[in-house]
Amino acid sequence: MNKKKSPHKADKRKNKKDITHSIVNFFNNHSGDSFSLKQVAEKLGMKKASEKQLLSNIVFELLEEAFVIETTRGKFKSNNRGLFLEGVFERRSNGKNFFVADGDDEHSHIFIAERNSAHAMNGDRVKIQMLAKRKGYDSEGEVVEILERKQNTFVGTLDVQKQFAFLVMDSKILANDIFIPKEKLKGGKDGDKALVEIIEWPQRAKNPIGKVIDILGQTGNNDTEMNAILAEYGLPYKYPEKVEAAANKISEVITNEEIAKREDMRGTTTFTIDPRDAKDFDDALSVKHLKNGRWEIGVHIADVTHYVQEGDIIDKEGESRATSIYLVDRTIPMLPEKLSNELCSLRPNEDKLCYSVIFEIDDEANIKKHRIARTVIHSDRRFTYEEAQNIIETGEGDFKEEILKLNDLAKKLRDKRFDNGAIAFDRHEVRFEIDENGKPLGVYFKYAKESNKLIEEFMLLANRTIAEFVGNVPKNKKAKTFVYRIHDLPNNEKMENLSEFIRRFGYKIKVDGTKTNVSKSINHLLDEVSGKPEENLIATIAIRAMAKAIYSTTNIGHYGLAFEYYTHFTSPIRRYPDMMVHRLLTRYLDGGRSVNKVLYEGKCDHCSDMEQLAATAERASIKYKQVEYMSDKLGMVFDAVISGITEWGVYAEINENKCEGMIPIRDLDDDFYEFDEKNYCLRGRRTKRTYSLGDPLKIKVAKANLERKQLDFALVEE
Repeated sequence: MNKKKSPHKADKRKNKKDITHSIVNFFNNHSGDSFSLKQVAEKLGMKKASEKQLLSNIVFELLEEAFVIETTRGKFKSNNRGLFLEGVFERRSNGKNFFVADGDDEHSHIFIAERNSAHAMNGDRVKIQMLAKRKGYDSEGEVVEILERKQNTFVGTLDVQKQFAFLVMDSKILANDIFIPKEKLKGGKDGDKALVEIIEWPQRAKNPIGKVIDILGQTGNNDTEMNAILAEYGLPYKYPEKVEAAANKISEVITNEEIAKREDMRGTTTFTIDPRDAKDFDDALSVKHLKNGRWEIGVHIADVTHYVQEGDIIDKEGESRATSIYLVDRTIPMLPEKLSNELCSLRPNEDKLCYSVIFEIDDEANIKKHRIARTVIHSDRRFTYEEAQNIIETGEGDFKEEILKLNDLAKKLRDKRFDNGAIAFDRHEVRFEIDENGKPLGVYFKYAKESNKLIEEFMLLANRTIAEFVGNVPKNKKAKTFVYRIHDLPNNEKMENLSEFIRRFGYKIKVDGTKTNVSKSINHLLDEVSGKPEENLIATIAIRAMAKAIYSTTNIGHYGLAFEYYTHFTSPIRRYPDMMVHRLLTRYLDGGRSVNKVLYEGKCDHCSDMEQLAATAERASIKYKQVEYMSDKLGMVFDAVISGITEWGVYAEINENKCEGMIPIRDLDDDFYEFDEKNYCLRGRRTKRTYSLGDPLKIKVAKANLERKQLDFALVEE
């Protein structure tokens, strides 16, 4: 006699939760069609009476929830209401992908299952259809169209087999490695770092198919890794030969005819002050004591646009790059080296063409008059910041009277700026001592000294003066389109959070009132924390409360500098906006009409985006070198401070070298810790023990993962 299977066992295998999940997916995957209960049962392979009864109950529950609607008697359809949205797709390697709708807070975080992603990539602009929503569940959507690809090239390490290869990616943006047919390897060998383009991703294929664009070199080699960082962010890591060839053809001769068109300042004492490893000298200062007792101070900027014509091959490459990029051990120039380090660089003992702002200033640093001129200069001396600083500190050295006078005036200009509400974010920069192979031997910190501030103050003055010249027009006149450097007011909510956070350290800050009062309050806070253990932490959070400075044709002023008008005029060798400013200035000085605002706003957006990308790549190169520096210090114990708190762990920064690593939350095994986002802390559910931003810790270096640029620390209990 055959034993009958217990119906309870069958139900256990396919319980209500499983069947509900199957029904929800079925209606979401067939969101345009209506089905009877019989059709749904057939499609899902439900033959037993008990399963069909459960299906019926579930569908009517979903009807009450408004997840499905009854289109005609006995026919049901997904209640997606046909809502289509456009926005950005965010891919996660764990398959928990999200969609962020354009300017729509209500649909700011919509879950997209991998099966509904249409193989969209991270950052792609997509159109989605909202899927029916269940009560108590997150909103879900399905990608119906990829509108614009953000990225289709990826960096990783080649895993080469006999007939094919895979690209194993450094960043886990994709859930799956990229499959590369043997004929698309471009000579790549196992272990090579490569740049790969995705050429196809068949609908049912697990892995995208790609081809090698470039072999960057062997994994672990310094040049390879630096180029890989650039390639990962879509930044150029080599200069096109055609552009370099065009630069090499430019004549170095300055003709008498050209000199005759310019103000000749070759007889005035002039010098440059730059970092010791700099080769591209954008700016020079000239000093002359006038008969009326005042000082003529010239701010001379390399006249790049004399050599680079708008729309030529060099200009197009410069506009595309938009900025020079500064990694730990190298500069990737915006312009070919023939221009940036030779022709345009204001090298000593050479005649050079400049765009200049020449000020008449009294001993109290009051600007009495100024003029803007195309000039020819002759730099008498090239100073490093260290050499200029030594003269400031000792009162001895070449051109000591001029440097001491410039420093005196710069300090007075700076004081006036802070009286007007400028904010003093004087932060240190992490630097590495590296050997000839790029291996970091030590870490040190670079702080701005008086010689740095001297140059900064005169550059700020020139930039502000140029912006005022174009933008500050009588009330009945409309200013011509121009490129401004703008900085918005701080975010109110972030300022409130900052105020709440610093209260635990015993500090206060004003979050409302006049712009000047708020900025003076921020300065007072930064003065108070100076030299304290929490200085770096509080300064970091204060900076996060600030808006980011960007380029725009719409002037709103620069909050951080307390300037109503500000632009970038002083670094055309390394910033494309400065080249745009030089050209617009020339046009308007010659009486030209205003340029197209929409066209120039697009150029500003591009420059702002590229600036952010370059800064991200620079941080990635620092992070790589920090991990490399710490990789031979596994097991060593250091004093650190908590620099970040997330739901997945605690970030700590080592005091002596500022290298940051993470203590995973799974390693805090003495309790179940919950993330308190508002108070920047993790709190133990049972013990109530907290880990808060700024807390001191003792840590041990547990792991150094160079590929992911990631340090793991372990907590050392005292």
